[in-house]
Amino acid sequence: MRHFLTLKDYTKEEILEILQLAKKIKNETKNKIYKDYLPKQTLAMIFEKSSTRTRVSFETGIYQLGGIGLFLSSNDIQLGRGEPMRDTSAVISRMVDMAMIRTTNQSKIEEFAKYSKVPVINGLTNEYHPVQLMADYMTIQEENLEENLVVAYIGDGNNLAHSWLNLASKLGFELRIATPADYQVRQEILKNALEEAKKSGAKITITQDPKEAVKGATVVTTDTWVSMGQEDEKEQRIKDFNGFIVDEDMMKLAKDEAIFLHCLPAYRGYEVSEEVMDSSQSKIYEEAENRLHAQKGIMVWLDSQREK
Repeated sequence: MRHFLTLKDYTKEEILEILQLAKKIKNETKNKIYKDYLPKQTLAMIFEKSSTRTRVSFETGIYQLGGIGLFLSSNDIQLGRGEPMRDTSAVISRMVDMAMIRTTNQSKIEEFAKYSKVPVINGLTNEYHPVQLMADYMTIQEENLEENLVVAYIGDGNNLAHSWLNLASKLGFELRIATPADYQVRQEILKNALEEAKKSGAKITITQDPKEAVKGATVVTTDTWVSMGQEDEKEQRIKDFNGFIVDEDMMKLAKDEAIFLHCLPAYRGYEVSEEVMDSSQSKIYEEAENRLHAQKGIMVWLDSQREK
């Protein structure tokens, strides 16, 4: 049985296999062909952090696959009242077929997976956001940008940046991450990615100059400067990220065919300008839709691994 906790747990071949499956299911969905890949299966969706895209995409996805999703906020279950994660996992996993968790520390979801009898999917933690990266790369594939791919990530060295490091180091493309000095990616995650890059041929660059990162890139991506739980840091962060907005001038440094991605929600005028968000280069809504399809691919693939 496999879990989907980080991309570093997967090979290049497995990642591409899941995405190929996701594209197949997406094509079927577009043609109104709904196959019961997971008939009568139940997905427990545990939310310690709220979300729009994660809830809608997983709940819709499991339904379209023939199953049902159970929304469980920390206020609804004993986990929010102090029940140990291992006990919550041991009980819930005896009643459902799969679990998705959106929580704080990565250690929480790893503990849940350790005691779970069913596959566990990381819907987001403070350290990683692997399902988002699967949707992002699916969008890149659909835009035919896989060949000579150069991704420029501009902004906070957060869970999204960490998952970009995981993905690039596995698939072997060029990744440039530009962050302010005090907002760099975690060194142990970077070290792991650089070691993996030696095998895959990935080129990973860390800089504090966003223009240097974007120059000649084929994908430009960013994330909010102020994530959930950081609201009290907002004013300071806005000052610290001065010069890191992805605006029209920044995009002009990228390739003509470059696209812009953002995991959303976006704060227009902060990490990205209104003009870039609404431009023809922006593929943010295609990217958001692909959360649905990529996650369906992940769920079906995990189900296929149960007996292996």
